[in-house]
Amino acid sequence: MDRFQEMQIFTRIVDRRSFTQAAEDLNLPRATVTNSIKRLEARLGVRLLERTTRQVKPTLDGDAYYQRCVRLLADLEETEEGFRDTDPKGLLRVNVQETLANHFVVPRLPAFLARYPRIEVSIGSGDQYVDLVREGVDCVLRAGELANSSMIARRVALLDQVTCASPVYIERHGDPASIDELADGHHAVNYLSPASGRPHPLEFATPDGIRRVTLPGPVAVNSAALYTGSALAGLGIVQVPRYPIRERLANGELRQLLPDCPPPSMPVSVLYPQNRQLSLRVRTFADWLVQVFAQAG
Repeated sequence: MDRFQEMQIFTRIVDRRSFTQAAEDLNLPRATVTNSIKRLEARLGVRLLERTTRQVKPTLDGDAYYQRCVRLLADLEETEEGFRDTDPKGLLRVNVQETLANHFVVPRLPAFLARYPRIEVSIGSGDQYVDLVREGVDCVLRAGELANSSMIARRVALLDQVTCASPVYIERHGDPASIDELADGHHAVNYLSPASGRPHPLEFATPDGIRRVTLPGPVAVNSAALYTGSALAGLGIVQVPRYPIRERLANGELRQLLPDCPPPSMPVSVLYPQNRQLSLRVRTFADWLVQVFAQAG
């Protein structure tokens, strides 16, 4: 077997922590993957992988070999892309926050696929942290400030945000005229950080800088859909991007609060692993996302 293919198989097993998932990703029989690693370990004279009933992980020698393989395979792909047909192709695995996917990405995806017919896209959605390497994902699209991580982030947009609540909530608790009045019996729907599990404070742009306010609340959520839904149910104040609630603001289902000190804009970023040479299809998709948000204003 070609040594580069052995490296591909080995790195995919380490990434996925599974022989079976690596075989599925590479469209190879499970036996071929197993025999490849046996030959590789025999040729190198070292044990590369620790196998348990639950997962597979690299040994110390395996981790060192993995780092070398990643660099060599990245160099090989970059070299070949410099000479071969530059039309991007292959399966692109992405994970996108659901509201971003439904509003910006999916409606424009037919045009992307028509422009790049040799790319296949597999889309997962969610608000939670995604281990790109372990889960075999090429890149993710996320809104919000990013926690420190080993991922490379490319900002693609800044989203206008509003502070709002339902008419039912305002009738019960009042329409605050200032940030200070929020301490007088107001509640928030608390959005839990995917990284820390702690609620995000409300943030307001003032002449003196960003002011952060933490309010009590009867409910805490960890998804954008639940966050907006809780506000519609009258459970508290929320701060959300304007784009998914424009119609609700227009028809009065939600009402903007404290418009003179709005929340800071929310960044949107595409993230990918820093230890991997970006494939042409990932670079193409990231460039397309920049265009999508620019055109959407």
